[in-house]
Amino acid sequence: MIKDTVFQRKLISVVLPIALQQFMLALVSASDAVMLGAVSQDLLSAASLAGQVTFVYNLFLMAMTIGTGIFAAQYYGKGDYESVEKILAYVLRVSTGVSFLFFLAAMLAPTYLMKIFTSEAALITQGTLYLRIVGITYLLCGISQIYLCIVKNCGQAAKSMWISSATVVINILLNAVLIFGLFGFPRLGIAGAALATTISRVIELIWVLRETVAMPRIKIKWKYLRHADGGLRCDFWKYTLPVLGNELVWGCGFTMYSVLMGHLGSDAVAANSIANIVKNLTACFCLGLGSGGGIIVGNELGAGHLKRARQYGSSLCHLAIVSGALSGLLILAVIPLVLRVSHLSGQSTQYLKWMLVMCSYYMIGKSINSTTIAGIFCAGGDSRFGLKCDTITMWCFAVPLGFIVAFVFHAPVLAVYFVINLDEMVKVPAVYRHYKKYKWIKNLTKEE
Repeated sequence: MIKDTVFQRKLISVVLPIALQQFMLALVSASDAVMLGAVSQDLLSAASLAGQVTFVYNLFLMAMTIGTGIFAAQYYGKGDYESVEKILAYVLRVSTGVSFLFFLAAMLAPTYLMKIFTSEAALITQGTLYLRIVGITYLLCGISQIYLCIVKNCGQAAKSMWISSATVVINILLNAVLIFGLFGFPRLGIAGAALATTISRVIELIWVLRETVAMPRIKIKWKYLRHADGGLRCDFWKYTLPVLGNELVWGCGFTMYSVLMGHLGSDAVAANSIANIVKNLTACFCLGLGSGGGIIVGNELGAGHLKRARQYGSSLCHLAIVSGALSGLLILAVIPLVLRVSHLSGQSTQYLKWMLVMCSYYMIGKSINSTTIAGIFCAGGDSRFGLKCDTITMWCFAVPLGFIVAFVFHAPVLAVYFVINLDEMVKVPAVYRHYKKYKWIKNLTKEE
């Protein structure tokens, strides 16, 4: 592992703010779960299943941000700020269009969306209410998240973290006020959780738009919004389409896990919801390492420092193994606390206990894969490997095997959960072999 202080300073200034930002975002789901679970287990399950629509939307948004980050990091490392502004403007046009489609779906067909995930009438009714309110946030995030991505990749990860963290705190406080009806407000339950999310996203967007004026170098410029740079646009889709395919393959596979749990009963849904929240909270440093590590490597590649980028990649891989192991141990340590505060039925609590045990070893594979596939590989434009890898592991292994175990062999809930949590671990050997080929060491910037 590299000992130089420059790398260590970059880790602190880039990875830690992004990790904290990931943690704060995961706290929103945790607060929803704890507060709605305190009201009713059905409300918790309904919000979790309705949240799968947001999850699928976020797959598109994540592909856009990863594609944006590939070029923003390299061009910023090169010092070509004009190209960063061109990429920002073009991706804003694309993300706004995608966001509008999801907004329409949530407004016009929320009941049909809920029926994909469950057949229980109570969950469909509550989930429909949640989607109709939270659907407006899709339009807002299509702008704010792309700009925050640019901010992170242009040396201001801390600013992005502060904006996201502040709006998360507002969201959590509004959750408590609107779900439980504090300070004279009506008790809104699941509608309160959705309304709190919407208000906090409005605040985030207003803050982001103000920052576009104050940002010293990178701004949203109308001339680039009207006329896209043809060369950058082609490069963007060349490397972003495989990322989008990867996100959809992985994310839709992950959504199928929720479909599986949704048809195994409310107890399985509730336990799976809490397990996913704990998993997301403890994976924050792993995800931050992947996202921030990709920025660090991308900056070096764009600057032409290929040897240093390779050294940084090696150090990041070592850190990924350590962070994954520590995250797994943390999950094991917090199991008693999680069981005590989750407010689940006796059967759900039993499911949750063993689901968390399985999540502990899952974290090692998750950390390695997020650091390499979503971070290091994409930093150099090596975005096709993730698509191939996830297509095989999710759709040729985990998803079909999960359905066979659940609906052909009628195995217990925990056996199904064990099968669908193998996907990250089976990737690791292929990921290691691909990493050692060093196809990701590539400067993607163009000379003016």
